[in-house]
Amino acid sequence: MRSVSIFIMMLPLFALFSCGSKSRQAAVADNRVKVCIETDKGKFTVALYDETPLHRDNFVKLVREGTYENTLFHRIIKDFMVQAGDPNSKDAPDGVLLGDGDVGYTVPAEFNQKLIHKRGALAAARMGDEVNPEKRSSGCQFYVVTGRKYREGELLEIEGYINNTRLQAIGEEQYMKEPRFKYSETQKQEYISRGGTPFLDTNYTVFGEVIEGMATIDDIENSTTDGNDRPTSNVRILKATIVR
Repeated sequence: MRSVSIFIMMLPLFALFSCGSKSRQAAVADNRVKVCIETDKGKFTVALYDETPLHRDNFVKLVREGTYENTLFHRIIKDFMVQAGDPNSKDAPDGVLLGDGDVGYTVPAEFNQKLIHKRGALAAARMGDEVNPEKRSSGCQFYVVTGRKYREGELLEIEGYINNTRLQAIGEEQYMKEPRFKYSETQKQEYISRGGTPFLDTNYTVFGEVIEGMATIDDIENSTTDGNDRPTSNVRILKATIVR
């Protein structure tokens, strides 16, 4: 992986449906902006969080402009995530390494401790810390979390890792003035019962979640990939549409 690629780091730590159909989860998100994404493996719908307005509005803008049509899911890692949105992937030859494409701007990070990398979370990819210390998001590339289930002890270790990383970044004086990162009981149960990628929390902006069609994401995740994590058979976004 080239250092300039936009990606999600794996930090070293311990059935088809109609986009207009309703589900219990969708009913909860009725007041949020929703986007139906149609792929050649099926459809899924995401609800965008109002708590991350910069990312929400940018995603809506790109959908309305047709930016995502014909782009690929160009990076897939089992039990981790599926990544898409690289404009360079539209006409990319088979086997070419992707992940460098952008739309000419980045989006400021919008971290929110209430919004975690649970299974089905929609989040923004970004450049690595060495060239992007502010952790600004890619203007277009996104990923959907698949992840795995975690034990409570593992989550406590991750809490400690996140807090220690924050201490190193801002210094002890400022650190002592701020609340510690800590998962709520609801968040812990989410990771324990359904899974996700908690080690990405506070590092990448989560700005939505899949509310319908997670089976499609699972199907995409199970694609055979090459040494660069690109599917050996293209998985393409056919259309993205704002739905109500």
